[in-house]
Amino acid sequence: MDLYCVMGNPVEHSRSPWIHARFAELTGQALEYGRRLAPLDGFAKAVEDFRAERTGTARGCNVTVPFKFEAAALAQHLSARAALARAVNVLSFREDGIHGDNSDGIGLVNDITRHAGVPLAGTDLLLLGAGGASAGVLGPLIEAGPRRLVVANRTLHKAVALVQSHASLALAHHVALEARELDDIPDDFHLLVNATASSLAGGNVPVTASVLKRGALAVDMMYGPAAEGFMTWAREHGAVARDGLGMLVEQAAEAFEIWRGVRPPAAQVLTELRAIVDAR
Repeated sequence: MDLYCVMGNPVEHSRSPWIHARFAELTGQALEYGRRLAPLDGFAKAVEDFRAERTGTARGCNVTVPFKFEAAALAQHLSARAALARAVNVLSFREDGIHGDNSDGIGLVNDITRHAGVPLAGTDLLLLGAGGASAGVLGPLIEAGPRRLVVANRTLHKAVALVQSHASLALAHHVALEARELDDIPDDFHLLVNATASSLAGGNVPVTASVLKRGALAVDMMYGPAAEGFMTWAREHGAVARDGLGMLVEQAAEAFEIWRGVRPPAAQVLTELRAIVDAR
């Protein structure tokens, strides 16, 4: 049976095994999907061990924090979107080597536009953070056509570097792209995406509520208990709060299609997963 996993540190909280098992059931695909905790200083070795565990059956893995940049360096072949992001969350093991892709951005865009029902074209969008999570989603967000997109980060030079690497794409899509420090955001936005580690670390929301237009959509890329503080903050300030569960399912659907050549029913699985999460 073909073998897949999600690899990260931490990883025990991941819903990916349930999601992919459900995708496989609904599409009639035979596969096994598990969790793998990789040492913080041993990601490449963990991938090697996974591939060697049952010779010839390991087909790929999802990569989560904090290894997405390392995964990009490990892959011998990168998709265009992974090369732009310089971050990988989908590894595929093929005869010609390891292929890397990034499904985070299209997963986020699909969740916002399809499940939240919010169009991105012509909007003002604020992306918090300039690490691997932001790098993975910035390209697809630009391609969705917002009027203006601001990348804000605690250290400005990281935001500047991320903006510069996407400047040509933004120009091609007529998107005003700029970098700001977190405490230097004078405007308000239709959409806020939190791609920082603040929720995962249990910290405060790293910006003031003045960045939100009334009725704005505020999305945290975390889900479950980690996102509750952000979502409470968003609701208290008149925004529509959304966690990262829909993004998780949509990026998984993209990965599943990359691996299996079949598009699973993401909307159905998201509804089922949301019911499970809300019941706990």
